[in-house]
Amino acid sequence: MSSLGFGLISADSHIVEPKDCYTKYIDPKFRDRAPTIERDDKGNDIYVIPGMDSTIPLGLVAAAGLTAQELADRSEGCTFDQLHESGYNAKLRVADQDRDGVVSEIIYPSVGMVLCNHDDFAYKTACMHAYNEWLANYISDAPDGRMFGLGQTSGDSVEQMIKDFEDSKKKGFVGMMMPGDPQHEDYDHPMYDPLWECAVELDMPLSFHILTSRSGGGLLGQVRGNRINGFLGIIRSVQDVMGVFVLGGVFQRHPRLKFIAAEADAGWLPHYSYRMDHAYERHGIWLGGGQNLDKMPSEYINENVWLTFQDDWIAFEVAHLMNPKKLVWANDFPHSDATWPWSQELLEKHTSNLSAEQKRWIMRDNIIECYNLPVDKIPA
Repeated sequence: MSSLGFGLISADSHIVEPKDCYTKYIDPKFRDRAPTIERDDKGNDIYVIPGMDSTIPLGLVAAAGLTAQELADRSEGCTFDQLHESGYNAKLRVADQDRDGVVSEIIYPSVGMVLCNHDDFAYKTACMHAYNEWLANYISDAPDGRMFGLGQTSGDSVEQMIKDFEDSKKKGFVGMMMPGDPQHEDYDHPMYDPLWECAVELDMPLSFHILTSRSGGGLLGQVRGNRINGFLGIIRSVQDVMGVFVLGGVFQRHPRLKFIAAEADAGWLPHYSYRMDHAYERHGIWLGGGQNLDKMPSEYINENVWLTFQDDWIAFEVAHLMNPKKLVWANDFPHSDATWPWSQELLEKHTSNLSAEQKRWIMRDNIIECYNLPVDKIPA
């Protein structure tokens, strides 16, 4: 139990894919080019993904708990054995959870985020199937209720994605991490309606995480001005996908569909909702989008969209301007933006304006309701 009087649930935490995550489980015809860890000429370990220009330095993948200067030093590189071991060894995970007052986590990938932007969809499908197998085994090594996984799907075809949803459900996963860009059309196209029907039927929420779209912000491409400017833009791609679902009528056609905007903060949502309503009502006709929704865009956001955030204290301050039942806190362990191991101290400071009930909603109950998690298996 945390210092807030109840066990926290992180709505967005990560694993660190070990060297054999893909090489061991991938379809044999892709094994010779499976993503893997190599050592560079400076003695640092990097994840190499054939077909992608940039490698993934491991220094920032598991940098939770470091100071800003230590983070800068780590960005220069490190070896795999310097990372948080619980990122790939589930038997050690509970100790790190307990240190932060966390009793359960929703698990996302790390390398798998970057893979979402691979151009070869057949290859990407093979990699994500391998990851799903590895993740199921990883979670099975932890006590019941301490971790709940999300499956990955590549977005190559509606038929394959439906199979991935069904397979992930059988594996015990509670939702799907989606690529920001599907191979065909966009997510508001009617061709995806069978997939959304499947998601609703299986009760598998859709998670769109930052850095999983080709328009993922300056960190994935050219940065205008100071490199910090690129960091500020990484939430835009999630906002764009949200707009596709809202303005494209996906939520109107599928009112029980659940959408999670992961690690994109939330304090911006009141203005974003106003801006979308204004654009729809004032400019929708001449922009060619029409005014064909049954409700205002902001109403669909309030009903269908959950947002995860870590230390975005503005989100707590303006929670009354949003649907507080759709806000879900996360610690992002073990990534570089994690609040671990200081989450309890930060939350006590950031949530002083909230009622005890609202705190419990945002830091525990909302994510249980979103994923229909088994309450009896999660520590109090």
